Amino acid sequence: MKKLLLLFAFSQVGNLMAQEQKELGQKVYRAVPEKINNLVHTKLNASFDYKQARLNGNVWITLKPHFYATDSLQLDAKGMDIKQVALVKAGKNIPLKYQYDGWLLKINLDKLYTRNENYTVYIDYVAKPNELEVKGSAAITDAKGLYFINPTGEDKTKPTQIWTQGETEATSVWVPTIDKTNQKTTQEFNLTVPAKYVTLSNGKLVKQTKNSNGTRTDSWKMDLPHAPYLFFMGVGEYAVIKDQYKGKEVSYYVEKEYEKVARKIFGNTPEMMQYFSNKLGVEYPWVKYSQITGRDYVSGAMENTTATLHQESAQQDARELTDRNNWEGTIAHELFHHWFGDYVTAESWSNLTVNESFADYSEYLWAEYKFGKDEAAYTNWVAMNGYLNSKADATKHLVRFYYDSQEDMFDVVSYSKGGRILNMLRNYVGDDAFFKSLNKYLTDNKFGTGSAHKLRLAFEAVTGKDLNWFFNQWYFNSGHPSLVISNSYDAAAQKAMVVIKQTQNNGPFQLPVTIDIYNGANKKRHIVWAKNTADTFYFSSTTKPDLINVDADKVLLAEKKETKTIDEYAHQFKYGGHYLDRREAIDLASKKINETAAYEIVKAGLNDSYFRIRMKALGSFGNAKLDNTTIAMIEKIAKDDVSKLVRADAITVLGQLKNAAYAAQFEEYINDSSYSVAGAALLALNDLDGKKAYVIANKLAKAPAKGRLSAAINAVIIANGDETAYDYIIGNFKKMPLSQEKFSALSSIVEFLAKVTDTEKFKAGVDAVVNFRNEIPDGARPQTDPVINNVFLKGLASKKEAAGAQALADYVKEKMKN
Repeated sequence: MKKLLLLFAFSQVGNLMAQEQKELGQKVYRAVPEKINNLVHTKLNASFDYKQARLNGNVWITLKPHFYATDSLQLDAKGMDIKQVALVKAGKNIPLKYQYDGWLLKINLDKLYTRNENYTVYIDYVAKPNELEVKGSAAITDAKGLYFINPTGEDKTKPTQIWTQGETEATSVWVPTIDKTNQKTTQEFNLTVPAKYVTLSNGKLVKQTKNSNGTRTDSWKMDLPHAPYLFFMGVGEYAVIKDQYKGKEVSYYVEKEYEKVARKIFGNTPEMMQYFSNKLGVEYPWVKYSQITGRDYVSGAMENTTATLHQESAQQDARELTDRNNWEGTIAHELFHHWFGDYVTAESWSNLTVNESFADYSEYLWAEYKFGKDEAAYTNWVAMNGYLNSKADATKHLVRFYYDSQEDMFDVVSYSKGGRILNMLRNYVGDDAFFKSLNKYLTDNKFGTGSAHKLRLAFEAVTGKDLNWFFNQWYFNSGHPSLVISNSYDAAAQKAMVVIKQTQNNGPFQLPVTIDIYNGANKKRHIVWAKNTADTFYFSSTTKPDLINVDADKVLLAEKKETKTIDEYAHQFKYGGHYLDRREAIDLASKKINETAAYEIVKAGLNDSYFRIRMKALGSFGNAKLDNTTIAMIEKIAKDDVSKLVRADAITVLGQLKNAAYAAQFEEYINDSSYSVAGAALLALNDLDGKKAYVIANKLAKAPAKGRLSAAINAVIIANGDETAYDYIIGNFKKMPLSQEKFSALSSIVEFLAKVTDTEKFKAGVDAVVNFRNEIPDGARPQTDPVINNVFLKGLASKKEAAGAQALADYVKEKMKN
């Protein structure tokens, strides 16, 4: 699963939550689920009651005892109406006695079965997901498993769809099963739907049957075993775009308006399949690979075997795609799960790292292969900072046998930290050994389960190294190093000295550290081991080095404090080569931007080959007075840069100059195919001529807009208009999917509502903000609620009080309590 969270830096709230969860979680050891019976095959006949949002199901489950003989079976079956339970014998259904409490179905078999005997249980049932109250997490908003989207078609702005979300243990809301990660089963799903809809499920579509009542039954067959949480059903009106990989079907299910751009979104999938197959030495193991989008799905994406589900944000229009395909990393993430997660599945949620850390790291691998080392390094940096900035998560082990709920495992530790640990391991053992070890792990455990222990054994078998030290400190311990790094030079002894201090509270880590020493363009590499609270290293050097670059490959998962001069950073920018070498130099230079040497570093960044460094440079001049050559460079970037995102940032900088001579240029850029360029230009024009920008914004508001342009239109209309724009502003806000972008829009929405005097419209606008607050996943709400209530809503109430509208202020305050 690609977890999309609303993450905000409110550490006090986060730390309190972490402490409460730790106290709860330490009470219960989360063992690998005991296997009494093993799933063998699952056959399901399903039809759907759209009006009541129910599934009418008949399921035949074939099982056998794992080792010990047994005369009973326990299945997970949440919130169902159980109509019949029977044993299938000689073609007949023999009724069985059972007990059902609404969660577990306990069945008495007809005899004692041994591990060499298969048996098949038949269950006739109705699944009622909307009538079941279950709690989800920040990653998975609830756990009702089966979702009916606009089932009766009342909402004319939204398609009618059905999709499922099984992770962690929600498949058992719509089909009885043993809902554990260490179970594997083959399957046949026969889905009966209105004939106008297409379906998608695991495996291959083997048959379609038209029925006399206007429905059609699609038969999907999965011949290879996989875990129940990976079961999938999708139903709706989709365009299906067919591709292929080595004769296997590759398909993309999108809403029909996105049919023409589907290949631009998902079209790299066959190349990804080839690349990952080659790197892992394990050919893509499944019969086909399909990807489908689902409305109102907020968990990013889910790696259902052969049938990945993506949230609607994956559907980007042609103008969005001129900027960049924002879903590329997620596509790689879910595909890589088809090896790490689907082919070899975590034996328990405690070992989620062998699913999610690998999928997270696949985003780095794909970026490295397809877009270059700089993009991979950026991907690594973003993920690393996501973990390092989440202070409460530093107390958690990567492999956790104590937690409050399995949903708690879906955090930046299992994803971002785990991915960075894999990057360090790859750097330590080398590429050849790293991928050969992954091959062994996958081959030894194919169609079975994996764990951190099995991963360690695979690496040790390949490398011949004892890696307990690495796994103990990174997989079975918590935290990360905090490093204070300093260096000096002794001219008399001709020695350079590097001191690395570890200041974290949980003892020193054992760290292989790469140190590059530069004299001019020449560098000499040294590899040392930091193992103590303070380590000192000496290196021979006939002259004072121009730069000592510690952690030269920028792989250490650590907080680092390091003091370098501006000249050293200038040398690092010019010769270091790594994305972070240049980024760190620009960061430091931006803090000293009025110094000539610092200004020149940032200015040099404008010519960097990597677009994100150019963007970083554009945003780093601050209040510095730009010289004419810099302005000329930025003007050229705004007009000609190959990256639309860089062009947009350049336009923003030019807008800050408040030069009326740019007005015509900004008007021209507003017509650019890129939402980012057009949005930046509209805001820049607004700073020069608000009236003209307002007229243009109102014209643009009549056509669909997304991203930066949509935000700019809103901002210009709010800044220059009045409450006559209510329907457009609040309507747009309501239509936005649950996302970080919607959260970011709150500031302008509150600014707009402060202008609204119509009582009913004002209240409806406040309700829209409150509804958004209440839709945020439970796991994130302790972070987001205080911000929405105390920053946005409280601020709005204060503005209304100041305007003398006490009744409206009271309405806001009342909503803050709900």
